[in-house]
Amino acid sequence: MAIMDLFWQLFLAVLLGLVEGFTEFLPISSTGHLILLESMLCFEDKNHAFKVMIQFGAILAVVVIYFSHLLNIALAAPQNENARRFVIGIIIAFLPAAAIGALLGSYIKEVLFNPLVVATSLIVGGIAILVIERIIKIPQYYAVEDFPISLYIKIGLVQCIAFIPGVSRSGATIMGSLLMRVERGAATEFSFFLAIPTMLGAFSYDLYKNYKVFDTSDVMTIGIGFAVAFVTAYFVVSRAIAFVRANGFWPFAWYRIALGSLMLGAILYTQDIKLKDQCAPAPTAKPAPIVPAQ
Repeated sequence: MAIMDLFWQLFLAVLLGLVEGFTEFLPISSTGHLILLESMLCFEDKNHAFKVMIQFGAILAVVVIYFSHLLNIALAAPQNENARRFVIGIIIAFLPAAAIGALLGSYIKEVLFNPLVVATSLIVGGIAILVIERIIKIPQYYAVEDFPISLYIKIGLVQCIAFIPGVSRSGATIMGSLLMRVERGAATEFSFFLAIPTMLGAFSYDLYKNYKVFDTSDVMTIGIGFAVAFVTAYFVVSRAIAFVRANGFWPFAWYRIALGSLMLGAILYTQDIKLKDQCAPAPTAKPAPIVPAQ
């Protein structure tokens, strides 16, 4: 029985790592997918350790891919106006989400983190993507370093919509950028860059709040989830810009609508919005702020 339990935990680690890595940087909501999976599989994340580490694996993938680019920008910032404006812009765009996460994160998580909100957000977000794809105008901005400060501020504010699970942090920032006449590839790339401080901030706070209660017996499961999330996110991020430039965002829109509709139908059929009620009670952990949903 113990061996079967171990295999089950390893299977969940691989599955959730794949989901985190695949969905984190696409406009389909990683948080929404994880909430749905945890509800259906009755997965118990002790003290937030697993989520914290697979999220870090996804962040690390972006840092590795763009390391040389980011290093060049940092070195050029003292002399180059565009590079300096980009660094300042990333910081400014990150601040609204950081403030809301610190002040209201626990409340948002308690009130909104359930499958019904996720399913509804997936459907509404999918429809919004289809509409935005039809109404966007000829792009004005093709490089993230050329954004004016006002544009960084607006994108940072739009990102805050993604505190609603199922909206998607990347989806909110990308669609908001498109409405502000940013080219698809540049909008997607900026979403990657903005994810680094946003997700790293939430990761650091989660780690600070919960490091004392991390269970070393789960090291293997956490390590597998971390590695799978890193490899999957690396694959997705390295190909995402070319994909959206060639195909647009409509495939993600229809996927969101299909998944949200299936989930909403299941909720209405079972008359059970809080699917986690079927699971055994989980140990309580210290509340921590949340990153906007992916």
